[in-house]
Amino acid sequence: MVAGGGASVIEVRELTRRFGQFTAVDGISFDVSEGEVFAFLGPNGAGKSTTINMLCTLAHPTAGQVTVAGFDVAARPKAVRRNIGLVFQDQTLDEQLTAQENLRFHAVLYRVPSGEVDERIARVLELVDLSDRRYDLVSEFSGGMARRLEIARALMHVPRVLFLDEPTLGLDPQTRALMWEDVLRLREESNVTVFLTTHYMDEAEYADRIAIIDHGRIVALDTPVALKAAIGADTVELGTTDDAAAIAALERAGYRVEAVAGGARVFVENGENAVAALIETAGVPVLNVHVHRPTLDDVFLHYTGREIREAHAEAIPARVRAWHGRRR
Repeated sequence: MVAGGGASVIEVRELTRRFGQFTAVDGISFDVSEGEVFAFLGPNGAGKSTTINMLCTLAHPTAGQVTVAGFDVAARPKAVRRNIGLVFQDQTLDEQLTAQENLRFHAVLYRVPSGEVDERIARVLELVDLSDRRYDLVSEFSGGMARRLEIARALMHVPRVLFLDEPTLGLDPQTRALMWEDVLRLREESNVTVFLTTHYMDEAEYADRIAIIDHGRIVALDTPVALKAAIGADTVELGTTDDAAAIAALERAGYRVEAVAGGARVFVENGENAVAALIETAGVPVLNVHVHRPTLDDVFLHYTGREIREAHAEAIPARVRAWHGRRR
């Protein structure tokens, strides 16, 4: 069981993956609840893609144990694949087929009972709001529509877990928001567990919990609210006519203050509510006020630092693209 109270649909224990002398994933452990939206964040080369590859049976663990939907990924890979849907970063649809033909082809590969195929096609297209484009060629679709169709395709065989690897990469903000409406609706209506990797911090806010991975190890795991609260209080920056006097007055009143370019930064529990009292306490005219609450960007930088990273063995190998088209 996990903190959310539901049964664990993904269980990871001491998962490790090495490439020669390089350790891409270093003994990580976590659980994901049934029906949960779980986000995996990390810099380039942190181990995100390597981890999701192992969970989806696309790569073999060097050590550790993983079960997905109750099946061991090493011992029962075919059973795992029958219970998951996967949307890659890059499009894998056949653009010369219609939306319906792409879905029907997927149904054949996954041995969906023939009597259920039409009903399932109608259902998944409705979930992603593409019912009216059922007979259109994918080559006529926008990038956002193609991505939503890929999600629909991943749901054709009724998976228990939907893996989304950078699902909205390259999409505009409006399309990203629409796609997330689709994902959250299918979670509510079908109780599908969603496991995603993303580098968009606003996208990670949709998750029930977030795991931050760096240098192959999980460095933080909690709800978005708890992660933001854990790294510190709100800050209020005051620009005044006499910053030195304002800082001295605020310190005498017991506030934690530091000097910054153009003013004073005050650390408080609730920035917006504290503004009036801070202005009064400063004792000098205040020229400007800026309130900052910790964001997921702050959390990410706090745990992973600011240096530019190079990816190590993180790309999905080209040969695994064919996995999506193999008969189970």
